[in-house]
Amino acid sequence: MPKQTFFNLPDEKRNTIVNTAIDEFAEYGFEAASINRIVANSGISKGSFYQYFEDKLDVFKHLIDLLAYEKTEFFKDKHPSATNMDTFQYYRWMIKTGMEFNSTNPRLVQAISRVMFGEGLYYQNFNHVRERSTQGLRAMIMQAIQNGEVDPSVDVELAVMIMETWNNAISTYFLNEGMKQKDIMKWVRSAKTQEVIDKLLYVMEYGLRKTESEFTSAT
Repeated sequence: MPKQTFFNLPDEKRNTIVNTAIDEFAEYGFEAASINRIVANSGISKGSFYQYFEDKLDVFKHLIDLLAYEKTEFFKDKHPSATNMDTFQYYRWMIKTGMEFNSTNPRLVQAISRVMFGEGLYYQNFNHVRERSTQGLRAMIMQAIQNGEVDPSVDVELAVMIMETWNNAISTYFLNEGMKQKDIMKWVRSAKTQEVIDKLLYVMEYGLRKTESEFTSAT
């Protein structure tokens, strides 16, 4: 958590420091990130940096909190178009809306994704962040079992692990592809991109194995 002196700064100066930190982590990751570069590129002294933050981990944690806040604000006004969605339809809506959010904050999401997933800190140093995500997935799977949409013999924790991995892979893939586009928002909303998301989610929902009828007809 930044020190109060950071929050006392004028908005413009505080935003400059934050945006510089975002660029630093997006470009170099966490291990190679340099406080010296953050200081130089944001136009502050090194002494001032330590008046605002404990270290670069403190800066990165602030970016995580910022992302969580921005995402909460984004989802406040977002609601599914249909009210009778099953669990997987709702999950598809969540993924697509999440992709749209990512397209509004691509550099911030890129910075955090590179550190969390590229360097593996999501599974090592930020268990509290991961637990918030897995709690939601666990509740969704248990509700799907209760609704008769998922086989009750399914191991819930393994299902959570699979969906968590799938979520991260989809997000990383589309973020990397989106950053290559001139207009990432337009690209995410395009019919072609939406179709690819649907196909990926179809594989997750139904798996790769043939259905029983297909298997029978093939033998």
